[in-house]
Order: sequence, then C-alpha cells, then structure tokens
Amino acid sequence: MNIGVFLFDGAEELDWAGPWEVLAAWAQRWPDDGAAVLTVARDDTPVACAKGLRVLPDHSWQSAPPFDVLLVPGGHGTRALLEDGAALAWTRACSAQAQVVASVCTGSLVLAAAGLLRGRPAATHWSAFDLLLELDPTIEARRDDRFVDDGDVVTAAGVSAGIDMALHLVARLHSVERAREVRRYIQYDPDPPV
Repeated sequence: MNIGVFLFDGAEELDWAGPWEVLAAWAQRWPDDGAAVLTVARDDTPVACAKGLRVLPDHSWQSAPPFDVLLVPGGHGTRALLEDGAALAWTRACSAQAQVVASVCTGSLVLAAAGLLRGRPAATHWSAFDLLLELDPTIEARRDDRFVDDGDVVTAAGVSAGIDMALHLVARLHSVERAREVRRYIQYDPDPPV
C-alpha cells in the first residue's frame, strides 16, 4: 500500500510531518503490514515549507508510483494551488486511483478546488471555512469536527487533528489494535481517536 504525502512550497510542516510520522512509524515498525510512505512534489527539487524547512521529496509527479492513499497538507502554499490547473489535475488523477484522499487543515481547499468535496461533509482549519464554502457551497462544513471520514475522502482540521486522522487511517486500513500500537510507539499522548 503506497501512501503519498504531497509536498509543495508553503506547506505547513506539521500538517504533513505529523501524519507522516504516524504513517512512517507504522510502515517501518510493522513492515509485514505492507505500507510504504513516500513524499511527492511537482519535481525532485527541494520544497520550501511554511516555516522555512527545506525538504527533498522522494518522488516527482512523474516518478511517483500510484498511491493507495494521498495526503494533502495545508499551509499558505495551498492558495497558489487553488489556481494551479496542473496541480489540481494531478490531485484529481491521484484520487481516481486512490482508495483514500485525505487532507489536513487548508489542504481541504485544494480538494475543494479539484472538485473532490462536492456535496460532502468536510473539516478544515477554523479560519478557512468561509473560503472553503466560497470554493464550493455544496460542501457540508463540519466546523466542530477534528476530522471527517466520508469514505474515500477524509478531511482533518489543524495540525494535531492531522495526527489523530493519521491514527484513524491506520485503524481503518489495518486495525484499531495496530493504531494503538503506533500511538504508543510514537508516544502520542493527547486524547487519541483509538
């Protein structure tokens, strides 16, 4: 199972690194479960994240394998993606193959701009609901939910909600017991979803 984490300039570090930590810990600690976590960006040059962290992605859009799960983080870099036809087309193409497309924080804006949230319930960062509904007024705004699982699309609110969502994905894709083991392994102690 290939899990892709979409990186782009201005991506909020913990929006992707928190879920990446959960999912990579699962993949590395329990390799027999068959999960692989990869970062992917438009090309193979370093990505400059929101707070200045520079990251070299594992794959470009061209070299990436098909993803069973695609995770789109938030951050101010999402605003440029809303007008980026190539990025939206790539996101739609990935979602057509993936079992699950997930977002953290304002990554939901990218999913909305790509048409993937039409008529669905969704969570996002508390400050972004107006823009989310501007992009697609058919979205059912879930302002009080940490994350929303709507089958093949899962959206999360801010940073810590992304970690909770990633644990939820481990539970969904493998088992609640494995998600508990991952949570304990990374010593994530707030009120987890499992």
